[in-house]
Amino acid sequence: MTTLDPNHLDLTGDVVDLTRTICDIPSVSGDEKRLADAVESALRAVAHLDVLRDGDAVVARTALGRSTRVVLAGHLDTVPIADNLPVVTDGDLLRGRGTVDMKAGVAVMLQLAAVLESPRHDVTYVFYDHEEVAARLNGLGRLVRNHPEWLAGDFAILGEPSDGTVEGGCQGTMRVKITVPGVAAHAARSWRGSNAIHSAGGVLDVLRAYVPRQPVVDGLRYHEGLNAVKIEGGIAGNVIPDLCTVFVNYRFAPDRDVAAAEEHLRSVFAGFELEVTDAAPGARPGLDQPAAKEFVEMVGRPPAPKLGWTDVSRFASLGIPAVNFGPGDPLLAHTDDEHVPVPEIRQALHVLHSWLS
Repeated sequence: MTTLDPNHLDLTGDVVDLTRTICDIPSVSGDEKRLADAVESALRAVAHLDVLRDGDAVVARTALGRSTRVVLAGHLDTVPIADNLPVVTDGDLLRGRGTVDMKAGVAVMLQLAAVLESPRHDVTYVFYDHEEVAARLNGLGRLVRNHPEWLAGDFAILGEPSDGTVEGGCQGTMRVKITVPGVAAHAARSWRGSNAIHSAGGVLDVLRAYVPRQPVVDGLRYHEGLNAVKIEGGIAGNVIPDLCTVFVNYRFAPDRDVAAAEEHLRSVFAGFELEVTDAAPGARPGLDQPAAKEFVEMVGRPPAPKLGWTDVSRFASLGIPAVNFGPGDPLLAHTDDEHVPVPEIRQALHVLHSWLS
């Protein structure tokens, strides 16, 4: 009796079976090595690819001398498992952790890497680690720092779930904390102090009155957001608080860079003490790039803006226009009932295969 290696990836068989196999190799962020090893081993067996590795990020490239190069990228890690592995087949659905975010997209790219011996563009396939955790750990960010030449290209597609629609670019994100001072006093003699929590109402008034922009960038309409996400303040149940901090998240359209976003927030919250605690730039859609135009035409649906932040921003930092495209409903990512329709996986493979060949 032959025992199948559970780490063996058949890159030329059924893409749905491949999706199930890579989902069933647990790879919660920080524990990607087993899957990265399997991906590397499978890709090194493909004669037309040059394979490189940095940590648990694996890069495979064709070297056909084409005039253009495209990059297909996807992350190997998932958020923690919620009793939703192994994957279960339910009619035309695959249910389980990673099916949407984003191993169906990874499976599509792995199969393309194996079967497309002579694509019309040179192709770089990137499979990376630590996407679902702190940005400083992100495997694609590490490649940008350590080996930017591995990522060189004219156009990139990130396999984030998009329901099979091209989602252009992404919005930027900025987190700030706004500190409102007060004067501590005994609550029985509150008039001798100044209540910082009450004074923080001024910050909330600004947020309630704020009207987010909806700018059109390269033909796509983005929708910004400015929201309080946390408030801290108070010393004890009988003390007037001398400090209150309001934490605010700003999602800004890609026509603003990080500096412009900060300048805007300082103007909006003029008179308040504001500190930027985290920021990541957005990415313009780049849909005017010839390869991008051809890809949108091949998909056959109007492109949409990406209203969240994704790693397309990292490609933008290298001057590479990038879009999001992959099977699965992004609203199901990270849910206990994460699932992807089988037809969407096959359609994504068909679209990318047709475009590249």
